[in-house]
Amino acid sequence: MGSVVYGNGGHRGMLSFHYSCSYSRFGLQNSRTVNCLSEDTGGAVRLRWQVLEQVDKELSKGDERAALSLVKNLQGKPGGLRCFDAARQVPQRLYTLDELKLNGIETASLLSPVDATLGSIERNLQVAALLGGVAAWNVFDLSPQQLLFFSLGLLFFWTLDGVSFNGGVSALLLDTIGHTFSQKYRNRVIQHEAGHFLTAYLLGILPRGYTLTSLDALNKEGSLNVQAGTAFVDFEFNEEVNSGKLSATMLNRFSCIALAGVASEYLLFGYAEGGLADIDKLDLLLKSLGFTQKKADSQVRWAVLNTVLILRRHEDARSKLAQAMSEGKSVGGCINIIEETIDDDDI
Repeated sequence: MGSVVYGNGGHRGMLSFHYSCSYSRFGLQNSRTVNCLSEDTGGAVRLRWQVLEQVDKELSKGDERAALSLVKNLQGKPGGLRCFDAARQVPQRLYTLDELKLNGIETASLLSPVDATLGSIERNLQVAALLGGVAAWNVFDLSPQQLLFFSLGLLFFWTLDGVSFNGGVSALLLDTIGHTFSQKYRNRVIQHEAGHFLTAYLLGILPRGYTLTSLDALNKEGSLNVQAGTAFVDFEFNEEVNSGKLSATMLNRFSCIALAGVASEYLLFGYAEGGLADIDKLDLLLKSLGFTQKKADSQVRWAVLNTVLILRRHEDARSKLAQAMSEGKSVGGCINIIEETIDDDDI
């Protein structure tokens, strides 16, 4: 959400570890590493953490290929990154709405998000502004002409924000107020982004970073009109799109990732408020690929079912990941939480 962002978004040289396990800048030396991981679980865990620190370093430098290479070299190894691209998935076929309901999924509550919290805050601010204007008129004895100029000034700045910043300043204000005064709103945003992060990792897409507030997004990404977002290492996706040959595997991954935020909200609260932009992005992608409405519906229904079942199965990991993200842990730190939480029997 260049990088795809979804939301309501190292050490160089050789390092040595226990039993002389080692990796180069671009990954682990596979044969030696497998032996080391099987011989010493403690050493494997330390190795994993060191590799994840290296991943953070490469991501901070913008070297996404090196970061992904490091992850893939530990992928599926005992004590390594067992969970990367290891999610159990449902068979892909045409699912009916009744089949989704049998799995406890009401698509209307999941795929039609309305941000009631920010909408309420915006309405309250409008009322407060009106009452404040009336109070100022009485207290400062403003003339009708002065009040007109004041109103025109507010209208000018509101229009300027809408035209120049696509409503970014207003969104920043509303989101900041929401995070400050509504714990439910803050928690919903965190859970939404944790859903994106966890689903992406389990489906084999490496998260590049995340933001949980508009102010955070402004500081990190220079983006004014984003409430929160998770960015991904998606050069493989972009390469396929640019070649005009987007594989079914890649489409399936990003379909599920796009819907993971609203799916997380639905599972926790019974309905989704954020994530309309995510759904719109997926809809735009399917249209650009020439999907008929029937084919697009089939893709979305499968992705909804697949994503919901993944998040249900790994509820504990999502909860702990959300806590880690709320504490501002790095991408590597968040991945480590996932790996520590999910059992081998669940992948």
